[in-house]
Amino acid sequence: MPDASTFRDRTEITVPCESLSDVRDELESEFTVTVFPKDGICRIIASPVEIRAVEQFLTNRGVTVR
Repeated sequence: MPDASTFRDRTEITVPCESLSDVRDELESEFTVTVFPKDGICRIIASPVEIRAVEQFLTNRGVTVR
């Protein structure tokens, strides 16, 4: 059975919440994502296909993706 962390790597991105301040509204309107902020880190959760597009979107806007 695969390790659950393998699937999380394909369905979530973590970024500092402050780095989303300028793009969060656009991110949530353009993509089907859920953003969970906790302790200054935002977990962006989406389907594997969507998360790849989100990663490209964030990278194009200068947001460092973990």
